[in-house]
Amino acid sequence: MTGNEALTYSTYLRIGELLELQRPLSDGPEHDELLFIVIHQTYELWFKELIHELRAAQASLEAGDTHRALSILGRIRTILKTCVAQVDILETMTPLQFNSFRDRLGEASGFQSAQFREIEAILGRRDARAAAHLLPADRDRVDAAMQSASLWDSTLRYLVTQGADLPSEIVERDLAAAYQPSAVVQAALIDLYRNDPQAGLVFERLVDIDEGLQEWRYRHVRMVERTIGRKAGTGGSTGADYLRSTLFTPVFPDLWEIRSAF
Repeated sequence: MTGNEALTYSTYLRIGELLELQRPLSDGPEHDELLFIVIHQTYELWFKELIHELRAAQASLEAGDTHRALSILGRIRTILKTCVAQVDILETMTPLQFNSFRDRLGEASGFQSAQFREIEAILGRRDARAAAHLLPADRDRVDAAMQSASLWDSTLRYLVTQGADLPSEIVERDLAAAYQPSAVVQAALIDLYRNDPQAGLVFERLVDIDEGLQEWRYRHVRMVERTIGRKAGTGGSTGADYLRSTLFTPVFPDLWEIRSAF
């Protein structure tokens, strides 16, 4: 767009370019391939927004800005609910309809979503295998996220801003290592829950996000089982078996551990 052109809804959002990005590969093409492409492109847009919001949440937490942190964490929770709801649309596609174009996907797989791997890294996953199958530029981005502070590391710093006395070996831990649950951190969380209601709300928003991610994983597993059963996934993954292995692993174990303490 040149400087002389009026800004419109279409030009601002680049609607023309956006609508050119859905390019089915099947013959015809098969009716349901467009739905499949639109849903997954939409997921990638939401993943982009989640990364944007997660980084903002980290900055707010580390600054001790409870009000802003609550707002952003609430938005992240709502985006996750939207991602889960989109599974309902995918499930309108029967196994027969999906298999009408599945062979065209070749080695392409949601397993290769670099943005989702980056989200996992921001949420604390520390596993070099998670990025091993990605293209070099994507792998570098995910690896960098695994070397940086996770959302929980930012939460530990938030605890300090709220008066918690945490030892330096916890707050300044090796960011590239997986976090291990801590009785000291759990005691600080319990104290803030009891004495700082606003901080307690921040922790509940984190639990919402943890629960939302688990709900996403569960619905994804059931959708894959419903669509391809026990078949291997595209891209060489083990399909539903792999996805099932990711279930019931909490993102923020300390927050779950203290539930029985109240």
